[in-house]
Amino acid sequence: MTSTEDRLLGPEQVRARVAEQLRRSRERSDALTDAVDDDDLVRQHSKLMSPLVWDLAHIGNQEELWLVRDVGGREPVRGDIDELYDAFQHPRANRPALPLLPPAEARAYVREVRDKVFDVLDRSPLEGRRLVEQGFAFGMIVQHEQQHDETMLATHQLRVGAPVLHAPDPAPATPPARREVLVPAGEFTMGTSTEPWALDNERPAFRTHVDAFFIDTVPVSNGDYLAFIDAGGYDDPRWWSAAGWAHRQRANLAAPRFWSRDGDGWSRTRFGVVEPVPLDEPVVHVCFHEAAAYAAWAGKRLPTEPEWEKAARFDPATGRSRRYPWGDDDPGAEHANLGQRHLRPAPVGAYPKGESPLGVRQLIGDVWEWVDSGFQPYPGFAAFPYREYSEVFFGGDYKMLRGGSFGTDASAVRGTFRNWDHPIRRQIFAGFRCARDATPAEVR
Repeated sequence: MTSTEDRLLGPEQVRARVAEQLRRSRERSDALTDAVDDDDLVRQHSKLMSPLVWDLAHIGNQEELWLVRDVGGREPVRGDIDELYDAFQHPRANRPALPLLPPAEARAYVREVRDKVFDVLDRSPLEGRRLVEQGFAFGMIVQHEQQHDETMLATHQLRVGAPVLHAPDPAPATPPARREVLVPAGEFTMGTSTEPWALDNERPAFRTHVDAFFIDTVPVSNGDYLAFIDAGGYDDPRWWSAAGWAHRQRANLAAPRFWSRDGDGWSRTRFGVVEPVPLDEPVVHVCFHEAAAYAAWAGKRLPTEPEWEKAARFDPATGRSRRYPWGDDDPGAEHANLGQRHLRPAPVGAYPKGESPLGVRQLIGDVWEWVDSGFQPYPGFAAFPYREYSEVFFGGDYKMLRGGSFGTDASAVRGTFRNWDHPIRRQIFAGFRCARDATPAEVR
């Protein structure tokens, strides 16, 4: 796919694309839930997360609500469980106490819903309503399932026990020669009005100005971050915001989550495997406050959301914004570490074919990147197809995350995709890269 026109498919092409994406997402959901026994499925491994069996049935319930009932106009499969699987009705900490479907019943339910969805897909004209144009509702559900798959992957990371997930390691990498690159001042197009499956908070496209700045060509590595720890960064309030220092003290933060002292060094636990911290990988499982403190210690800062997106999408040769850093083609294995293909970030400097025109690598995949912006709507925002996806979250203390992680599927991330979370969260696969202002002498 190389242009907006090429991405507008005919109904049969849309049908084929949707069917493939639905099958692929369900294979991943099955793998994540089949990997453990029923006791693990119903157990809450952290109060931050739902039991895996809740996520599974919730995936099916959302699919039923939008595709079976709304798009298909069919009778409910299980109208009696809607309230149980409404994420706004029950905080995650309270979900284990609900009368949830047991594993066998949850699996049967999602299979029945999926059978009906394929029938709806075969019969839908995929036109005449904005909800179904270019298969939007189906794409929304694909992305929803993949987002919950990443959440379930994070639950696996919190799970205690022998490893149950396995994947090959990524290849070694060589970092680029330049540690940082200049992003020129000027306007660029942020967001999208044309991406068929883009969600409402990515829309509409608009022009915005960004001053000249420098951004790191790779994410901050574990080795980089270890220098901050060794320098006493966690014990020096100079590097922390007031809110960050208060949280650091309250939560007794001393290192990224899942790290532990191992003699004179550090080890980490990754999906049940205890291993030495690999110095060349992007740091992961740090909260926004830790990322901002490191950046201040390094004499830099976190990029803003517009800065991150300009570094990822802007092509100075043409002045246009690309879908992805490497261009308009969908992600391939040569571009980015996505889709749980590896159960870890690739070393910094990986995926030179995924580099942006300005020379920035790993903007997509590996680790979600904290940026120093709150969650706000774009000019001209309109909630679609429901307020609860984005609008109810605008404001508050949320900080933005961009780019996806090794656990994010290609269907659920793009150059315009926006993620958000509370600045204290560390269970997500989040890291960061640094930026700094450009001086007048540096932009001449």
